[in-house]
Amino acid sequence: MRKGGNYCDLFFENSSIWTISLKDSKVSSGGFHRDYGCGIRVLCGERTGYAYSESTDYESLCKAADAAGAIALCSSLKDKPIQIEADCPRNKGFYPMQQDLRLAQSSRFVELLQKLDSSLRRRESRIVKLMATASYSLSEIYMYNSLGQSAEDLRPLCSLNLSAIIEQNGQRQVRTASKSLRQGLEFFDDALILELSDTICRNIDRGFEAGRPAGGQMNVVMAAGASGILLHEAMGHAFEADFNRKGQSIFCDKMGQQICRKGINIVDDATIPFLRGSCNWDDELTPGQKTYMVQDGVLTSYLHDRISASCYGLASTGNGRRECFRNFPIPRMRTTYMESAEKGSLEDLIHLAGNGIYVDEFSNGEVQIETGDFTFYVRGGYLIENGRLTRPIKDLNIIGNGPKALAGIEAVASDLVIDTGRWTCGKGQSVPVSCGTPSLLINNLTVGGQ
Repeated sequence: MRKGGNYCDLFFENSSIWTISLKDSKVSSGGFHRDYGCGIRVLCGERTGYAYSESTDYESLCKAADAAGAIALCSSLKDKPIQIEADCPRNKGFYPMQQDLRLAQSSRFVELLQKLDSSLRRRESRIVKLMATASYSLSEIYMYNSLGQSAEDLRPLCSLNLSAIIEQNGQRQVRTASKSLRQGLEFFDDALILELSDTICRNIDRGFEAGRPAGGQMNVVMAAGASGILLHEAMGHAFEADFNRKGQSIFCDKMGQQICRKGINIVDDATIPFLRGSCNWDDELTPGQKTYMVQDGVLTSYLHDRISASCYGLASTGNGRRECFRNFPIPRMRTTYMESAEKGSLEDLIHLAGNGIYVDEFSNGEVQIETGDFTFYVRGGYLIENGRLTRPIKDLNIIGNGPKALAGIEAVASDLVIDTGRWTCGKGQSVPVSCGTPSLLINNLTVGGQ
């Protein structure tokens, strides 16, 4: 800071990551690595200097600090200082471990994967190939800043991923399932095996019967849970404050405006216990919190880190996140979802849609921030004809525009589900996130089919 910086912070990380994989009924590979170091950020006006060191001896840290300070050095005395607000960090403990991951034995995971393989093959004889990976990480984080604040955070993250190839009468389909939570060794239990086995087996017959529907504009009913990917892609990214303060988001001039029907609330939340997107603190020492981006249909908040919050004259919403100590924090989502309506069921939405499609299996998507145009891939669902589910469908894209899709939400059910799959968000850096939604009816989305 002696070179002119008005704020700096340090982010120490010691992460240990383990993986164990099964293929062709054999536990055939495993790995372990550790990521260790410190990132140092210096702010001067709106300039950011960032450097990191993979060693935390004093000499290495001083070199990184000198580099960060030099990068941030103000080029003009007219640069407006960033006024960083002091928060009151407190550890709320959103992801305590019942069984410490540091006590894990490899034999436990070998046994779990073998049990999973034999259980699934007994249950479904059409499986010709099954791959499974159990992984877990533990990140010890220490943060300190020039306001004199400091905090420690112990961040566990456990995952189980499955991929099965199913064959019937010369046809093949790939079924996938995953679950990931911030828990300890208690995550890996028999209930996990049963849950992911159910997911793999649930729609196998539908997959062989399904076809691609005709494309065009139509009403789309989205199932509760994983269809939260729509909120993540179509709205969440466009609500991140860095895009808005630079005028790059389609929502940059819509603060305080009605952007969807009254009664709709869209949330980004760090406080739901054990979810991938939950944070005791974000990565710049702001306490984890719940942020309403849309309340009663009105845009009420962007997702802020400390820099964007200062530019808007607000407090940070706790969305400053980074992939690791090698990266500086930027506004990122945590757990993004829409709250349930007071009443209404999935069946009500299907009847109201009349004709269209119902979709319940999704993959990742992408969005153009400047225009709000988005697309995401749908793996499975059903046609809706005369208010009823009829033929199964698969392999289609849904294409739309964020503001238009929000305005086109016709109805919301009362069945909110937060999906616990292994969702990861990319924005130059990759971070774990969660998403969810109640069942939704959206009018006039473009469906890319036959």
